[in-house]
Amino acid sequence: MIITISGTPGSGKSTVAKLLVEKLSAERIYVGGILRALAREKGMTLKELNAYAQTHPETDVDVDTKAAAEARLLEKQGKIVVVEGRTQFHFLPKSVKVYIKVDPVVGAQRIWKDLQSAATRQERNEGNLRSLEETEQRTRKREEEDARRYKKYYGIDHRDESQYDLVLDSTRQSAEEIAGKIVNFIQKKDK
Repeated sequence: MIITISGTPGSGKSTVAKLLVEKLSAERIYVGGILRALAREKGMTLKELNAYAQTHPETDVDVDTKAAAEARLLEKQGKIVVVEGRTQFHFLPKSVKVYIKVDPVVGAQRIWKDLQSAATRQERNEGNLRSLEETEQRTRKREEEDARRYKKYYGIDHRDESQYDLVLDSTRQSAEEIAGKIVNFIQKKDK
C-alpha cells in the first residue's frame, strides 16, 4: 500500500507522515526533504530553488518521478509506503490520497514556531524569515508559486480537494488525531 500526503504549508504533513510510519511500520519518502537537500547542494535556499524551478521544470519533474518510482519499488517489496509530497497523488494514482489543510494563519504560526529552533531552521532551509508576518506572506506566496508550477508542468491543481480520498483539516486537530483518522480510514477501506 502507498499513502500519499499532500496539503497546505504548516498543516502538519511531516508530523503526520512520521506518525503514520510508526503506526503502520511503513517507509517514508519525503519529497520536501529531497528538494531541500537539492537546494543545499546548489547553494540555494528553498525559496531560491523554487524561483529557479519556474524556468527549470526538471527540478520538480525529476524529484517527483524518482520519489514515485522509489515508492513503487518499496511497495513491490511488500512494504507500506508513506509518500509526503504535494503532487505525489498525481504520480501515484492508485495510492490512498490524503490532503491535509490548515487555516493559513495557523499554518504560518506553526512554521514560525518551528523556525525558532536552529536545527529546524537549517533543516527547513526557508531562508531568513524575521517575523511571523513575513512567514505568513512568504508561505502564501510560495503556495501560489508552487500551484502555478504544478499547473504548468503537470496540468493539476494540488489544492483541488476532489482529487483526494480523504481530506482533513488540522486547524483544530493535533497531528496524532489526524494520523488516527487516516489509519481508521485505511482500515475501513481494507475491509
